[in-house]
Amino acid sequence: MPMMRIFDVAGSALAAQSLRLNVVASNLANADSVAGTPQAAYRARHPVFQAQPQEFSAGPAAADAAVGVRVLGIWQSDASPVQRHQPGHPLADADGNVWSSNVNVVEEMANMISASRAFQANVEVINTSRDLMLKTLAMGR
Repeated sequence: MPMMRIFDVAGSALAAQSLRLNVVASNLANADSVAGTPQAAYRARHPVFQAQPQEFSAGPAAADAAVGVRVLGIWQSDASPVQRHQPGHPLADADGNVWSSNVNVVEEMANMISASRAFQANVEVINTSRDLMLKTLAMGR
């Protein structure tokens, strides 16, 4: 794989992990939200990624093709929201029930740590590649 493609691969991974961190932040921000109906309750969201070969104009051989990360979309959990009996709540229905988010805070914190570490690892790949390229250029002087 030519050296310049490393930046493309790591850059796509950085963008994917950034999106993952944003989705986790949204889930955590809505973890304690409640709604008056199960349909209106916030449901956890998770990004779906796919390894994606990059297209280059130079027409590389299939074995030499760089792989990047492509975001296929954001998946919304189909788990039912948690029903709570709180008759005094302003959003309670006629039976006194409200529905809260199905976000698992512990799972989201683990996702946040994983995404943060993956982001840091890709930054390190970019920095190391840059340093190696600079040292290679310095050898030619």
